[in-house]
Amino acid sequence: MRFVTYTTAGSVDRVGVLSGTEIHGLDPGVTLRGLLGDDGERLHRAGERALRDPREVLVLDDVRLRAPLPDPPTVRDFMTFERHVEGTALLAGVATGIPPRWYAAPTFYFTNPYAVLGPHDDVPVPPGSELFDFELEVAAVVGLGGRDIAASDAERHIVGYCLLNDWSARDLQFDEMSVKLGPAKGKDTSLTLGPVLVTADELLPHRSGTAYDLGMSAAVNGVVVGTDRWDSMHFSYAEMIEYASRGTEVRPGDVLGSGTCGGGCLAESWGRAGWAAHPSLQPGDTVTVSVDMLGTLTSRVVAYGDRRDDQGVSCQGSELV
Repeated sequence: MRFVTYTTAGSVDRVGVLSGTEIHGLDPGVTLRGLLGDDGERLHRAGERALRDPREVLVLDDVRLRAPLPDPPTVRDFMTFERHVEGTALLAGVATGIPPRWYAAPTFYFTNPYAVLGPHDDVPVPPGSELFDFELEVAAVVGLGGRDIAASDAERHIVGYCLLNDWSARDLQFDEMSVKLGPAKGKDTSLTLGPVLVTADELLPHRSGTAYDLGMSAAVNGVVVGTDRWDSMHFSYAEMIEYASRGTEVRPGDVLGSGTCGGGCLAESWGRAGWAAHPSLQPGDTVTVSVDMLGTLTSRVVAYGDRRDDQGVSCQGSELV
């Protein structure tokens, strides 16, 4: 199933199931996060009920999509694509390649759950940044919480997946990480999720290696700047959950980002071909990221003071494939 969180003019957020171009709404007051807490059974029951007896049926073009999960308790962002690590290592001047430590465990950092944007929202350039970038990722959403989860049991804790664009102020990021801490301000202004949460069972026919045999693509102003395959991840989501839950908890609604795919950001271009390879993002630029089966996010970059909030007029939309 494909779940969305949506709103119409003057209304509060609603949750629905996408069927073709129609949204079948659940009861008012139901949230996606509130349907989590088990291995997905509650969510599927709610979705089946909405398809059978919806509280409202709306056309996709008549609503404003929010992030499927606007309020995740935490967002952990990993770094699991080898080609991305190699390219950004070159940017950092590490000619010797990928650090051996990277292969030992799926490293992550906590990013800002308050910075989550939806697929219709403008993306502001963070204050003080002149080297703005995007990052194409796929996020897993935890449905069933737990502690010290073994990788062999971890996949039943994942309820579904959605696109994630981790916007990055590279100049701020590089400066703060020079003191061996961060990233923090380089990452915490915007994080786009959406357009839909696709339940894990929908993707099973495409299962391959560490992930799924599905294409990934990123473009700036309509020009493709990078492509990859989702199953080129070095670490699996099960390994990510095992590492994240070691000695602590993951909870329902937690978001685990895959990290940037190969070719999924401008920083790789800069690392491989120099700073002239591509301009950094500027107000007015449009970034489009896509993953087969999960859809497309198209976001307009704006100056920090020009961003409209998520109840304002949509400047860019989303596409579902």
